[in-house]
Amino acid sequence: MRVLGINALFHDPAAALVIDGRVVAAAEEERFSRRKHGKRPLPFSAWELPELSARWCLEHAGLRAADLDAVAYSYDHRLARPAADMGLHDPFDPMRQDYARQAAGFLAEALPGLDPGKVCFVPHHVAHAASAGPASPYPDCAVLVLDGRGECASHLAGRYTDRELEVLHSQQLPDSLGLFYEDLTQHLGFLRSSDEFKVMALASYGTPRFVDRLRPYVAADGAGGFRARPVPWAELAPPRSPGAQWEPVHADLAASAQACLEEVVVDLARWLHEQTGQPALTMAGGVALNCVANTRLHRETPFEHIWVQPAAGDAGTALGAALHVARTRGPVKPMPTAALGRGWSDEELRRRLEEAQLPYEEPADIAETVAQELAGDGIVAWFQGRSEYGPRALGHRSLLAHPGRAENLERLNAVKGREEFRPVAPMVLGERAAEIFDGPLPSPYMLFVHGVRDGWRDRIPAVVHVDGTARVQTVEPGEEPLVARMLTAFERHTGLPVVVNTSLNTAGRPMVDDPRDALECFGSAPVDLLALGPFAVRRSKAFS
Repeated sequence: MRVLGINALFHDPAAALVIDGRVVAAAEEERFSRRKHGKRPLPFSAWELPELSARWCLEHAGLRAADLDAVAYSYDHRLARPAADMGLHDPFDPMRQDYARQAAGFLAEALPGLDPGKVCFVPHHVAHAASAGPASPYPDCAVLVLDGRGECASHLAGRYTDRELEVLHSQQLPDSLGLFYEDLTQHLGFLRSSDEFKVMALASYGTPRFVDRLRPYVAADGAGGFRARPVPWAELAPPRSPGAQWEPVHADLAASAQACLEEVVVDLARWLHEQTGQPALTMAGGVALNCVANTRLHRETPFEHIWVQPAAGDAGTALGAALHVARTRGPVKPMPTAALGRGWSDEELRRRLEEAQLPYEEPADIAETVAQELAGDGIVAWFQGRSEYGPRALGHRSLLAHPGRAENLERLNAVKGREEFRPVAPMVLGERAAEIFDGPLPSPYMLFVHGVRDGWRDRIPAVVHVDGTARVQTVEPGEEPLVARMLTAFERHTGLPVVVNTSLNTAGRPMVDDPRDALECFGSAPVDLLALGPFAVRRSKAFS
C-alpha cells in the first residue's frame, strides 16, 4: 500500500509518503522552493500544490505517480460551510473551496500518470490527529488537536485504540485558539500565520495584567470545548508597526494572551483525560507548537506521557492524511524519526564543494573538529544526514555555538538577523539532561520548555531565557550517534555537556535543506566553520 499525503490548501504545503504502513519520507515545500512557509495562506494561493516535495518523495522511493495506491489530501471540502455562516470574515473563501473541490485534477496535472480517482479527501483535523496518535509510540492514547481552522472547526479531541480514532469532541468555528493567537500576532506587528512563536518568546518579558479583561473572550467551557472570539486588542495596547520597537505594554499583552491560552488548553486536556483515562496524550495542530503551554500540560494534567508531533502545524497533515488512509488497509508504524527529508552521500557533498571551488578539510572525525571549534568560541553551521520535518532544527540543519558565553545569544541573533528577545536552545545528551534541566524528559523534538537548575544558569547563560527556562533537545547516542559524539567531545574540552542549537537559516528564509543552501548561508553569514557531512570548510581559508 503506497500512499502519498498532501497538504496544500492553507499554508505550509508539504508531502509525505507511507509505504506498507511505514513512514518513508516527508518534507515541506518551502525547503525546495525557498519560499518561507511555501506560500501565504490566502484563497488566491489555495491552488498551489507541493509539487517539488511530492516529486522528491516519489523519487526517493523509486516510484512513479502511477504506482501510488492513493493520494490523501488533508482537507475535505464536503464538510465545509460558507465562511459567513461560520462567523468568519473571509469573502474570498469560495475561491478556496472551489480549488479544494478540484484538487484531484490539479494533482493529476502536477504528477503525470496519477489517476485522479485515487485522490481521497481526509478531514483536516483527522489528518492532524493521525499525525499525532498513529505516528507516536502509543497505539492507545488520547489525542488533542488545536489550530486556526479546518473545514468548519478549530479543535478535535479524541482517543486512539490500536491506532483507530474515535472523535469525542470538536469545537466549531468561529471559536478558535489558533485565530485568537494569529490576531494578536498581527496586532503586535508580526506576520500572522508565521510569527506566532515570536509572541510566545515576547510573553516572557511581560506581566499578564490583562488576563481578566481577556477571559470574557477566551475561556474553556468545562465540557471539552471553549470560546475564543475576536478581541478588541487596541483597547488594551496600541498596535505595533512592523519593525518598530516593542514597548512593555506589548509584552504584557503577549503574556496575558499566553496565560489565557494555557488555561484553556489545560482545561481541555483535563476533560479529555476524564473521558479516556489514557496515560498518554498526543498532540498536533499549530497550537501544539506552543512549548510553554505543552510544559504546563505536563505539569498540571494527569497525563503521564505527552507526545507532540514535531511537524505539528499544517505541514504535518500531509503525514497524518497518509497514515490515516494507510490505516484503512492495514497496520501502520510510528514515525521513526523527524529526519525524513533529503540527504546526500559523502561523495555528492564532496562534489558540491569542488564545484564551488572551496578549500575544505576531511578530518578523521568531524564531531571532534566541530567540538574544538565550538570550544574556541567559533560558530558552526552543521549540515548532517537527512533534513528535519517540521520547524525545529534537531541536529541535522543547525547553527551551533558555545553556551557558556552570554554574548553568544546576541551574536547568533545578529548572524540570523533575528529580534533580540528571541532565545536559542540547548542540545544535551539524554543521560545528562535531568541534572541540568527540570521539565518533561526526554525531549527529542524541542517542544517543551524546561527550568534551568540552580548552579547551571551561570554556566550556560546563552541558552537561558529571560524567565529562567530553556527549550531543550535531548540526544540519544543510539538515535543520533554523530551529534552525541560531538556533545561528548565538547564536554571533554570545556566541561559543559550542552551546546547551543538553533536553526540553520537567516531571518525570513526557510531552514537550509540542500548543500547549495548551506554554502549560500555560509557565504553570507559570519559563520566560522561549515561542517558539511564529513567535510569542514573554514571561513578563514575560504574567504581569505
